[in-house]
Amino acid sequence: MNWLKFYGDYPKSIDYPKVTLYEALLQTAEKYPENIAWDFMGTTSTYKNFIKEIDQFADALAAIGFKKGDVMTISMPTAPNGIIPIYAINKLGGVASMIHPLSPPEQIKMFLNISKSKYVLTLNAFYKPVAEALSSGDTSVEKIMLCTIPDYLGAVMKFGFWLTKGRKIPKIPVDDRVIWYHNMMKTSYPKSQKSEQSTNDLAIILYSGGTTGVPKGIMLSNQNMIAEGKQCAIWGDLDENDKILAILPIFHGFGLGVCVNGAFMGGATSILVPTFTPETVANLVNKKKPTFLVGVPTLFAALSDNPTFKKADLSCLKATFSGADTLPRSVKEKFEETVKNGGGNIKLLEGYGLTEAVTAMMATPITEYREGSIGVPFPDMLAKVVKIDTKEESPVNEEGELCVAGPDVMIGYLDNPEATAKVLKKHEDGRIWLHTGDIASMDEDGFFYFKLRQKRMLKVSGINAYPKHIEEIIRDHPEVEDVCVIGIPDEKQITRIKGFIILKDKTKKNEEMVGIIKKHCLTKLLKWESPRELEFRDELPLTLVGKVAFNKLEEEELAKLKAAGKYPFNK
Repeated sequence: MNWLKFYGDYPKSIDYPKVTLYEALLQTAEKYPENIAWDFMGTTSTYKNFIKEIDQFADALAAIGFKKGDVMTISMPTAPNGIIPIYAINKLGGVASMIHPLSPPEQIKMFLNISKSKYVLTLNAFYKPVAEALSSGDTSVEKIMLCTIPDYLGAVMKFGFWLTKGRKIPKIPVDDRVIWYHNMMKTSYPKSQKSEQSTNDLAIILYSGGTTGVPKGIMLSNQNMIAEGKQCAIWGDLDENDKILAILPIFHGFGLGVCVNGAFMGGATSILVPTFTPETVANLVNKKKPTFLVGVPTLFAALSDNPTFKKADLSCLKATFSGADTLPRSVKEKFEETVKNGGGNIKLLEGYGLTEAVTAMMATPITEYREGSIGVPFPDMLAKVVKIDTKEESPVNEEGELCVAGPDVMIGYLDNPEATAKVLKKHEDGRIWLHTGDIASMDEDGFFYFKLRQKRMLKVSGINAYPKHIEEIIRDHPEVEDVCVIGIPDEKQITRIKGFIILKDKTKKNEEMVGIIKKHCLTKLLKWESPRELEFRDELPLTLVGKVAFNKLEEEELAKLKAAGKYPFNK
């Protein structure tokens, strides 16, 4: 634990309250009742009012039969009506299962069945795919709760939204399962009782997986979420006077764990951003003056080139944090220079995390930057590098598998003890260590360096995409015999997805078939998961044991980029 000497003023350990997520928020509200908890498109709520809204929704849920242990799937953008239910569910002892609001029907159905959800909460604009997911009747869903973006907009903003987007949303057909969120928040119900729970009980389900073809539900406890929030608040020196721009989505551990719950654990304000572009972020920084900006490398690269951001007064920024992908040095330096020119004086900090530990669990100390390093573990978190497929520690500066331990580490994979046993292992010190599957090294001072992902996972603009899952979807097409999906370096997206396909009928290798297969992908995959490029081949390269050698295809594509002078980037 040599890294402790670089902590400076950071505490080496934190006292975590042995409470639930709802109770932890209640403690914040009691301490800072009049502080602004969230700001959404001009509408704000104090912590005192935030708790009232949570209690109201909990009362409504209890009145329709929601009880301890029930699961609600939340398919929402970053908005108050996506966040209030999380804490209301927690108050009643339920579980919030978080999914992407643009998920296609087949994925929605899969997530509903993995989590055994009885309830779904989504926007009225996304009713159709949810209804399609439920049309077969083989889910446990009893009620659909529909929200609207105007639920939390002022009169002028409501009219503007209706004029530009609202009137284009199809009317909801008669459906006995539908309950409107705004009605739930206006109706008087009997007061609900807080459920008796442990801090170690399941609170949130996020999703990973796909490396095995089927996403895995990651079970996160109350303690996991509270510890993550407290650690991030302390590491960023975040307090009740700060404002964090919540750009990242709430179905993502980084968005929910840091931008939203992290702010709430410190009594700060979370500025909720339902959809964003570099221009909207630049305008929000200009208008709202956040002290914290958290995002992915592609965002910081885009902001550095954005005229509005470059003209903004950036002296408000206290810290910026990049995660979910490797931060190129050129992006870091250019962004820091842009902020400096705007009157700010901050470092763009890099870190490491994974959903199995909520999200970030180590980061670069503000006082000590080391090129290529993902930093050191947060207070109470431990990390080490072990020899592949063992529990034996690797020597300093030698590559191996990164393992982490501490209060952020998940309970396990939902209903999947076999997969859980492969990653959560007891070591000689008696602790349970999470084997991340990522290759890293540690220097003599305890700084860690990420090398590569042992499992095949791609990052597209900071979001996970899983080749194994994409390949299985493509293989489902009747014209496809075999396929291999890889990631290609891309200056804008970090990675773009390409599929190499062997057709059953080789005479059909044409642009029409490319379009047919791309359309097939878009009906079953999220947009970023769908291959941007497809190439037909008569055969795929194989390893000595007969597996498809995806690394050979990666090498071919990289060689093409280099030959064309398009790689490496930022020369």
